[in-house]
Formats: sequence, C-alpha cells, structure tokens
Amino acid sequence: MNQHVRADSPGSEWRTSFDKRFPARAVPAATLTADTSMTRRVSPHLAVSTLLAGVLLLGAAVPAHAISAVAAADAGGEVALSPHKALYDVELVGSKTGSQIINIRGKMFFEWKPSCEGWITDHRFTLSYDYADSPPLTISSDFSTFETFDGKTLGFSSRRKKDGETYEELRGKASFEKAGSAGIARYSVPDGLTFDLPAGISFPTAHTTALVRKAREGAKFYKVTTFDGSDEEGPVEINSFIGNKFAKGEQSSLRRDSNIKPVSTSPIDTSLLGPGWKVRMAFFPLQATEASSDYELTMNFHENGVISDMIIEYGDFTVRQKLVALEKVKTDSCKN
Repeated sequence: MNQHVRADSPGSEWRTSFDKRFPARAVPAATLTADTSMTRRVSPHLAVSTLLAGVLLLGAAVPAHAISAVAAADAGGEVALSPHKALYDVELVGSKTGSQIINIRGKMFFEWKPSCEGWITDHRFTLSYDYADSPPLTISSDFSTFETFDGKTLGFSSRRKKDGETYEELRGKASFEKAGSAGIARYSVPDGLTFDLPAGISFPTAHTTALVRKAREGAKFYKVTTFDGSDEEGPVEINSFIGNKFAKGEQSSLRRDSNIKPVSTSPIDTSLLGPGWKVRMAFFPLQATEASSDYELTMNFHENGVISDMIIEYGDFTVRQKLVALEKVKTDSCKN
C-alpha cells in the first residue's frame, strides 16, 4: 500500500433475488467495512459513502425543485446524480506476509435516491472473514443517511452485527445553522457523544457533487473534510487524486479483470455507466495523530455518482468491491 500523508502535513430476475437477499428494513443500511479496521466508510458516497463505501464520498447540494430532473443531463452545468441501486461482490485480492486474514468475501448493497426534502442513502453488507489462527467471523452492517438538499442537516443510523449478535448501534443528527458555517453532530446512540464540525465541512452527497464539479473543471486534486456518522471517530479529511476522464462505455482498469462487459441477460443497466474518472482517495480521521492515511481506495467514479469498481487498501490487506448488478430507482413526484 502506497500510503499518502496529509496534504497539509508534509434484469427482472435479479430484482427479485436482490430484494430477497436484501429486504427492506425499518432500520437502514451499511458501508463496506467491518471490525475496527474495516468499519470505516467505503461507500460511494463515497466513501463514495462511502463513497462509496460506503465506501463512500460525497459543495453545493441539489435543489429541491430539481428532483424530477436529477438523473437528466443539465445544460447549465449542474451535477446530475442518478438515483440507483447497486450490488457489489467483495473479495480479498491481496495481503501482506504475516497478515492473520487469509480470506474475505461477501456482498455489499447500496441505494441512493431523492425524497421530497433530501437524499436518502442505504448501505448494507455481509462479509465473512477467515483467519489463520482463530475461528471464522461474519460481520453484517446496516447504515443509512438522510441529507437535506440545502446541505445543512444529516440524519444517520447504523447497526453492526458479529455472527448475528449486535455489537454496535449508532444514531444521530448533524447540522449547521447555515451552509459553510461550523456545526455540531449529536448522537442519540450512544447518548452524549458529540463532535464539533469545522466550517466548510461537507456531508456525503455534497461531497460527491463537489467532486464531480472539480473533475469537470480539470482539477487533479481535491481536499475536503466530511462527516457521515458511520462510526464514532468523527470527521474525516479526504484527499482525492483525479485521473483522466474516460468515455461512456470505457473504464480505467483497476485490475486485469476490471472491465465490465455485460451480456444481454446481465443485471447491470449499462445506461448508468456513463463517462467518469479514475479517482484515488486517502482518508485521514481528524482525531488520528498519524500523518499517514487510515486507508486508501481507487475507484471508477462515473459522472452521475455511480461507482463501478473499487479497490480498498488497508494496512495489511486489500479488498475489491466489484459491481455485479445495477438498476435505476424511480423517484417520487413531489409537489412544490
């Protein structure tokens, strides 16, 4: 893993099985990550959630009046994010000598759509871990957010289980009095946990739209501090390195088998795989004292917010999050 340091510090059939495997739940969703090292956000949104993430990602927010046209191209230059749901295979693709992890495998589900007042994200994953000197372990996670279109408020809810037993629950709300000002994140679970949010911080969807804008402008580097409530570590600085743009139907190769070549029966809606960029991100929790990144990822990030492939590098192992199913999500009609 080539760690960076802080920039300022030196198909219908699929739909049926999709919903059976990941039924709708009252308490939402997940980012790709588990145990302390992997429960960091990796959503597209981004990460990105995160994003994502969960893992992960995500400034100006999408205005409420634009909901009905959110997936359409905008001649005025606004970022047009596409409501969608996606399923990813997660697998271990590398580990360092001496690593106790010998295999990781699982699935990650992500859904992103607008309501009448804001963006809703839903992440769920189940990952199985095989260890060299200890019994296997299964981690599941549900994580969801609601982010208002004005970018001032973020609600979040998370539940994680280890071999079917809940070991962590998080719920809370983060807000600013006005966009760009300092704010605060208050957790109701665990009670009493709070974080001061510095001025200029972005919530996940605002981060995603800002990243698209920077990429369109030709920027090669973008640094921002984000907060999504997916853990108890608080705000995270994300340094993004933006590669050359690829055209619709093309993708930057992350690995030899990265190119997605759907056939007619594929559950991947290729109309959602438009142009985009290869993006590398390095994550730095603000509470951490180390100058090196907590973890890093490289992804194929499409202009509409879809992530089609992602490699996540942790300290002693690397996992891949590969798109295996993708479809559009219908949005509700909202009255002005």
